[in-house]
Amino acid sequence: MKNNLSIVLLLVTALSTTSCATIFTGTRDKITFNSSPEGAKVIHNGEEKCTTPCTAPISRSLGKQFITVEKEGFDSQKIKLNKSFNAVTLLNILFGGAIGVGIDAATGSLTKYSTKKYDVELEAKQQQ
Repeated sequence: MKNNLSIVLLLVTALSTTSCATIFTGTRDKITFNSSPEGAKVIHNGEEKCTTPCTAPISRSLGKQFITVEKEGFDSQKIKLNKSFNAVTLLNILFGGAIGVGIDAATGSLTKYSTKKYDVELEAKQQQ
């Protein structure tokens, strides 16, 4: 009987401290970037992620996230990444995992990027 109680307590603890969204969906999303003209740098949080056309893993965050697309001779463009609620987080609420929800919030996994492809039209810099 004592052994069964220990197993039940262990299972309850494990379920209540898991971070479902972080475990099941990770902390990044792969997003595709295209530009016209091609060969532009995609920059996220000051770090060059790739050169268009490309697909790059972009870390999630609860705050607003932007990427910058830039190419020499063209005006750079700053684009806000679209996000939505990550429904997998609801598993934490159902199983009473307040700690898990906290972990999902800290890793940004409460949300996910809802737009997985961005097409950017760059404009040539004006000669002065």
